[in-house]
Amino acid sequence: MSKLRLLGGAARNLWRWLRAASGDDAYERYVAHTSQAHPARPVLSARAFYDERQRRKWSGINRCC
Repeated sequence: MSKLRLLGGAARNLWRWLRAASGDDAYERYVAHTSQAHPARPVLSARAFYDERQRRKWSGINRCC
């Protein structure tokens, strides 16, 4: 296996990890999970998914004390 191919694979893995760590792949993970685990449930559009995510994040009390 060439060094260039190894470097390309490492770069892809790093990019996937970075997207997962930052939450950038949240919609893709949501679609995959909903399609597999809840096939009868309609999948939200990307816009609706992010709107709902923001609503959940910023509504209610988000502190410990």
